[in-house]
Order: sequence, then C-alpha cells, then structure tokens
Amino acid sequence: MKVGLFIPCYVDQFYPQVAIATLQLLEKHGCEVHYPLHQTCCGQPMANAGFASFSAGCDKNFTNNFSGFDYIVSPSGSCVLHIKEHLHNNGKPEQATHVRHHIYELTEFLTDILKIENITASFPHRVGLHISCHGQRMLHLSSMSEKVEPSFSKAEQLLNGVKGLQLLKPKRVDECCGFGGTFCVTEEAVSVQMGKDRVTEHKANNVEYITGGDMSCLMHLEGILKRQKSAVKIVHIAEILNAQ
Repeated sequence: MKVGLFIPCYVDQFYPQVAIATLQLLEKHGCEVHYPLHQTCCGQPMANAGFASFSAGCDKNFTNNFSGFDYIVSPSGSCVLHIKEHLHNNGKPEQATHVRHHIYELTEFLTDILKIENITASFPHRVGLHISCHGQRMLHLSSMSEKVEPSFSKAEQLLNGVKGLQLLKPKRVDECCGFGGTFCVTEEAVSVQMGKDRVTEHKANNVEYITGGDMSCLMHLEGILKRQKSAVKIVHIAEILNAQ
C-alpha cells in the first residue's frame, strides 16, 4: 500500500529519530512509504489558540501533499486528530475528505490496518506507558477508566509483543500529563504540577523509560525529568517497536 508519512513540526525539529524509526517500521511491514517534501505545519497550534480560521493555507498545503496516498500515517495523535476534525479545503473538498478519512495515528495503523500480531523488536527494559488524552478520548486508541467497557489499548497490545520489555502501569493509568498544547503556556503552574504527578507515579514503578504515542506529551514529561536530574528517559513507541 502507498503510505504518505506525515511528520509534525516538533518531531522534525527536535526528535528526528522518531520520524526515522516510523519510516523504518512502516517499511519493515511492507508499506511503500513516501515523504512529501513540501509538507509543513498542519495548523494545530492556530486551532489550539482559537484561530482555526487562519489555517486555510495549512489546509491547502496539507491536501496538496497528501491527497494522493492510500493512507497517511503520523507518529502524533494530536496532529492526526486535528486533521480529522479541522481539515477543510474549499478548492478541493473531495481530496480533503479523502485525507480526513484516511489519516491514522501510528499505533492505530499498525493494529487496525496492517493488523500486526508478531512484533520482532527487542527492548529489555522496564517501561511505563503514558496514554495521551487526545489519543484515548478522541481517537479511541485505548479504553477510558471512567467508562464501564472492556479494557483495551492499542499501544499496550503492541508493546506486549516486544521481547524483554516489562510494561508497568501508573496507578492512574489515563490521567493527563498537563501538556495540553497552549494549556502549558496559559496555565503553566497547573501544567507543571500535573506533569510532576505523572512522573512521580512512573518513578514509583522504578521504570527506566516512559513511552507513548505523542512526542508533545513526552517532551513535557522529559522537561520535568531533566529538571529533576532523573535517570528516567523518554522514548517514542515507534523507537521501541523498531528496536533490534
């Protein structure tokens, strides 16, 4: 299948290794992956700040770059959600609709489209899983603790197949880390305390790494860990699933 690889701004600028791991992982599982060189920001920061109407240029560019692919895949649930909910292109409405209906967060694509069951990766470490709010509550990548429904997690399903990995859950398994896009700027003190609470629960499990499907949340937790001079590291799930 022909897959367009969408790499968000902050991954491109700060965590390029996540983009490389995602590319290699998709190719390893038989995808024909293309990276449109003219892709830019999806427009999420403007939407978060209340200026979604100003992102028409981003919408047009995104549609032009990705409408020709069978699927669009990204290692960022928040950016995927933005495209699913906010992408419009009045000049090419059919192409925009195709993009909205064929864009997937990485773990969702691996489990639901590729239906990966045998993970060949090896990562012999104690790992804590952070479940990002947008992925859980909007993309439905995992069940919600406040709802009476069967428990599931697409990320956990994949990580359980990784050789040597010991997955450890915090007490409040689906609590927000406090990042929340512009929330971490407008409500800095609350955001930091929420992140500290998350870090405390993971450290109580003596984890070596904290992983997740969105580098924005992990970046927030990483900043707190570094300020605490903690030995705990963050790693995107794509890097674990691609590990040898």
